[in-house]
Parts: sequence; C-alpha cells; structure tokens
Amino acid sequence: MSTAPGDDSAVRPIVALVSALGLGAGGLLFGFLLTFVVGFGLVAVAGIALTGTMQIVLGLVFVQGVGCAGVAYAYVRLRPRIGPAIRRQLGLAGDTTRFRIGASLPGLRDVLVVVGGYLVAFGGAIAGSLLVSRFQVDTGTNAAAEMGMENPEILLLLIPASILLIGPGEELLFRGVVQGRLREVFSPAVAIGLASTVFAGLHWFALSGGSPTGNLVALGVLVVPALVFGVSYEYTGNIVVPALIHGVYNATLFSFLYVSITYSGDVALLAPAVETALGVVSGIDIVDVASVVVEGTDVVSDVVSGDVVSAH
Repeated sequence: MSTAPGDDSAVRPIVALVSALGLGAGGLLFGFLLTFVVGFGLVAVAGIALTGTMQIVLGLVFVQGVGCAGVAYAYVRLRPRIGPAIRRQLGLAGDTTRFRIGASLPGLRDVLVVVGGYLVAFGGAIAGSLLVSRFQVDTGTNAAAEMGMENPEILLLLIPASILLIGPGEELLFRGVVQGRLREVFSPAVAIGLASTVFAGLHWFALSGGSPTGNLVALGVLVVPALVFGVSYEYTGNIVVPALIHGVYNATLFSFLYVSITYSGDVALLAPAVETALGVVSGIDIVDVASVVVEGTDVVSDVVSGDVVSAH
C-alpha cells in the first residue's frame, strides 16, 4: 500500500479526509445509480418483472462489482493524471509516489492472519450483537434479514456472493483505496480508525427505523470487524487477506441465519443475534438498493399499463 511521507501543510490531512469520504460514498452511490438505471431499463424497456433473486444479482454486480471495485480501479489508474492538477489548484507540493493496492496469492502467514482475523471479527460481531439484544436497544431493521426470513433461498445466493463479490469489492474500495489514501497522511492506527469509521458510517443508510442512539450502537458493532479488516491489510499489505476475512465473515452470518430459519429447535435461538449482526453487516445495502429499484420500476409499470392518470 502507499505510505508517502507527509509534509507540513495543514491542508493535506483535510484533503485526505475529504477524498476518503468521497471515494467511499462515491463508489456506493455510483453502484446504486447503475443498479437503478439497469433495473429501470429492464422493467420499462424490456418488460421484465424483477424477482427478489434478480434484484439481489443486480445489486451485487453493480454495487459491489462495478461500483466499489470499479471506482477503486479507476482511482488507481486515473490518479497519476488527475492528481497533479488537483494538487496544483490546492497549492500542495508535488507527489511522485505511486499509489498501489497490494495484491498477491496468500502465503502461510496470510492464511494464518485470515483465520485469526475471521475468528476475531465474527466473535466480536456476535458479542456486540448479543449486548445490543441484552440491553434491548432500539436498532433499525434491515431489508436483507427481513427478505432472508421470508425467502431463505436468497441467503443461499448471498453466501457465495459474499466471498466472490461483496468481500473483494468492498475491500478494494474501503481498505485498498480509502485506507490507503489516509495512510499517505496519517499513522497506521489513525488511518485504520478513520477508514473503519467511514465504512461503518456509510452503513447507516442500510438501516430503517430504530432510534438514532440505537442505530449508532448497532453501527458500533460493525466497527469491530472493520478494524480487523483494516489491521489485516496494514499488517500483510495484501488486499486478498481482508477480502477473504470479510467474505467468509459475511458468508458465515448468512449461513447461520439460513440454518436458524430452515431448521427448528435450539438452533433457532441463534437468529436474534445473527439477525442483529446482519443489521449492519457489510454488503446488505444491495437489498435496500434493490427495493428502491422495485419501487421505481413499479411506477413505470403502472404508467405503461395506464394505471397512473395525471391530474390536471
């Protein structure tokens, strides 16, 4: 990852913070817009009725795939061309450091970090979720958990997607680009903390309902795995490591929720804790985007069928 030495400018940290927040939010927003446009087109132009599974696929491909991973790739490629012009406008010194996202096949040390990081992330998330449930904090509900409770087969799609798309896509953006950008200015601890805060904070929009305090507490649960992702990337310099931890972590939560829904008995007791964890788990925003697509496309369908009459 990039670790260029800092300068004495007071502007540089502010620029890094704004860039990090803009890149993180921009990647998700870009994916959301693409998902809406494509879904809108499928219904309005092609006349295709979007099923729940199709909505999930659209969100996965265009938010985690094209949005997160695409913005990360574009940043790495375009920064050498755009960066100098922006720095001149802001009066910052030139920087010839090449920004890169470290990626390689995991070695033995990387594998051990993946295993340890996964255990810490999963254990921390479940412990935090149990505390939230224990004190009955009014947290918001999440569309992914609700849709999974109603249609467990969707969870079977999200399990492999967590490893193949959600983990890699979000880690490329939030650890590779956001944390990497912050590391150019801040120390490892500060950069990891800020990147984790940005990551968790953007998941606020995945929650509906609940009290502001309750939702803040719920997002606090997400900070634990986010810190694990960040530390693992800083330690190994290999984006594959946090991507694997993130993907397996998500897949485990979806798996537990599927088992708790599908099978009766004591295993069902896992559902409240897992559902709470899923309320802020990374990648769930795709379902909320899908619901927006459906609402928009439903309006189009009504217009096409003549069910909507303009008032004059």
